Amino acid sequence: MLPQFVFCTTRFKERTSMYYRRKVLLALLSQCGGKIEKLKLQKLLLLFCSKQQNPAYDFVPYKFGCFSFGANADLVAMKRKGLIEETETSWIILKETPESKQLDSTDLVNLELICDKYAKLSTEELIFQTYLLLPYYAINSSIAIKLLNDEQMQKVKKTIIDDNSTTLFTIGYEGKSLEQFLNTLIRNNIRFLCDVRKNAMSMKYGFAKGTLSNACHNVGIRYFHIPSLGIESAERKDLATKEDYRKLFEEYRAGVLLNTTAEQNQILQYLSIEKRVALMCFEKDPQMCHRSHLAATLVALSKLNLPLIHL
Repeated sequence: MLPQFVFCTTRFKERTSMYYRRKVLLALLSQCGGKIEKLKLQKLLLLFCSKQQNPAYDFVPYKFGCFSFGANADLVAMKRKGLIEETETSWIILKETPESKQLDSTDLVNLELICDKYAKLSTEELIFQTYLLLPYYAINSSIAIKLLNDEQMQKVKKTIIDDNSTTLFTIGYEGKSLEQFLNTLIRNNIRFLCDVRKNAMSMKYGFAKGTLSNACHNVGIRYFHIPSLGIESAERKDLATKEDYRKLFEEYRAGVLLNTTAEQNQILQYLSIEKRVALMCFEKDPQMCHRSHLAATLVALSKLNLPLIHL
């Protein structure tokens, strides 16, 4: 457990970082005359963030190119605060605020350059430019085939792994944004995500069951939650030593894993159909998470030389 002063500092940085991200959105709206089409805002924001060393927002490939769930959530939050207004197609700034002019100098220059170069393009022209510059974001596009020629489409296809071999993966979302998490799945051609948390709830944006399921659906990934394969939250309290974890996972193997053969066979059935399945939980380190023990049991149960990759 983090010392209190470290915890407080971390929380302060997170709050400050969130606030700065919203400044970026306000500055972008201001630079573009106070109103931007929703599709154009996402594309301009991507181009701007691609210039940042630590991007304000992450993006996923979506049906019309890039999309940031985090940016959209911040826009909705600012709408609730009365800072911006939403129409069916656009975001509109309601009043100029000092925050819209408080970017650091490098970000401000880059934002001005991006807006000067791209903001006056039509939506279709802007989408086309983002596909040329960042072809990965065109992989799920419903209009890429209309905008790009054969050579350009080949560059898009080369941005992802073309591997359909049957493989079991595990992944934790600790330290990842929703978009980073989804991109890891997409880049490994994983189309089925099995959530093995006991309670699919999270204070971290994007990882509560409803939001995560919807986000997965929107990028072509199937989501399924099997709570019976998780560990009760109470059992994870006060874990401080390797011995604590060893006992926890020993009890997990002797209890949960022995009594959930049906659920484990269900996952193996998914594997036989979907080919590339990921087990997900919170912890970054798979050795500190029950998913590694579940995965090892599935490999043994399959009676095949099933590849296992911890992402």
